[in-house]
Amino acid sequence: MKVEELRIIIYTYEDASDLPGDAELLVKKAKEATKNAWAPYSHFHVGAALELENGEIVTGNNQENVAFPSGLCAERVALFYAGSQYPGLSVKRIAIAAFSEGEFIAEPVFPCGDCRHVLLEHENRVKKPIEVIMYGEKLIKLVKSASDLLPLPFDYTLLSGSGK
Repeated sequence: MKVEELRIIIYTYEDASDLPGDAELLVKKAKEATKNAWAPYSHFHVGAALELENGEIVTGNNQENVAFPSGLCAERVALFYAGSQYPGLSVKRIAIAAFSEGEFIAEPVFPCGDCRHVLLEHENRVKKPIEVIMYGEKLIKLVKSASDLLPLPFDYTLLSGSGK
């Protein structure tokens, strides 16, 4: 038997003003994006803002549908929009925020499994890490790469059967 250990580094901040670089602006844009979410069923409004390598900021928000699970998460809305409008540009970082019951949630909101895979696919395609900022009113969590959120992904190389 062989034992393997996986480790990730998560940076925790108490205030957005402590975030590195201009990440505070990205958090602000993610929070603003929650206002346009369509969440009549869950009442959980999620916003995402991503920064492209050219400095452009793209936002997205969750879009629910009565025919669940036909809706889409904020992260994927932003990523797919960026891919369609700015093809070939890499995403430097993404911030995610959630608003529920009249206020932003206290703890950081983490991407779902589908969103983690989409983030990782983009990261692998452009061969550059995506910093992920997960906002909460009391705490903000940051990882330097989407691969930290999904350390054991379904890898595209498996599709060829070679696993290489």
